Amino acid sequence: MSNLSARLNDFKTLWHLLISRIDGQTHAERLNSFYEGQAAGYDQFRKRLLHGRCELFESLPVPENGVWVDLGAGTGENAELWGNRLQQFQRAYLVDLCQPLLDVCSQRISERGWSHIKAVCDDATTFAPPESHVDLITFSYSLTMIPDWFQAANHAWDLLRPGGILGIVDFYVARKYPQADLRAHAWIQRNLWPVWFAGDNVFLNPDHLPYLLDRFQVISLAENQGSLPFLPLLKVPYYILIAQKPV
Repeated sequence: MSNLSARLNDFKTLWHLLISRIDGQTHAERLNSFYEGQAAGYDQFRKRLLHGRCELFESLPVPENGVWVDLGAGTGENAELWGNRLQQFQRAYLVDLCQPLLDVCSQRISERGWSHIKAVCDDATTFAPPESHVDLITFSYSLTMIPDWFQAANHAWDLLRPGGILGIVDFYVARKYPQADLRAHAWIQRNLWPVWFAGDNVFLNPDHLPYLLDRFQVISLAENQGSLPFLPLLKVPYYILIAQKPV
């Protein structure tokens, strides 16, 4: 992509992020309204916004002949992050409620010839694969966009087999008084970022991480901060969690 095309794509994305109105009565309608005009350039812009995705997928184990479900998969770019290891899965489901993003996902699957991967338009809180249980579930910057996030986390628990792996990377803010082994955030972070992101229906919640840590058995957790496109001096907190459903 040329520099001019990249800049035009950034401008278009920023327009939808900062100015364009989000319409719709349902969660799916609001997602379609928000992403329809920016789906084609989604990946390019968010590579500079959504930190930690490569680190998550490089660290996740790949169960041989296992089943992977990506909840809130968007354009399906996460599948690219496995590299050659993607072929070790028997089946993968890339699930999202946003049809414009799934159209990009379906095109990616077709172009790559991934016959064992399926794009599915469905709700992360109710998606039911043909398999009774799956081996791995990921949420990549999607849990903060799911209104019933706790229900999505509980549903992931139900879908995972005993010993199954959960991988999450997402924005977050700490509780005012976090537990001793978690990072504390300054007042400005705890109050600025939820308001900043809420305009795009991304809801940073101080209870996300504590709930997940209480429900699942932690394998690894990293709490970091990443810069924003065009605003390099501002840092937004994000975490990378790999956890397990107890056997």
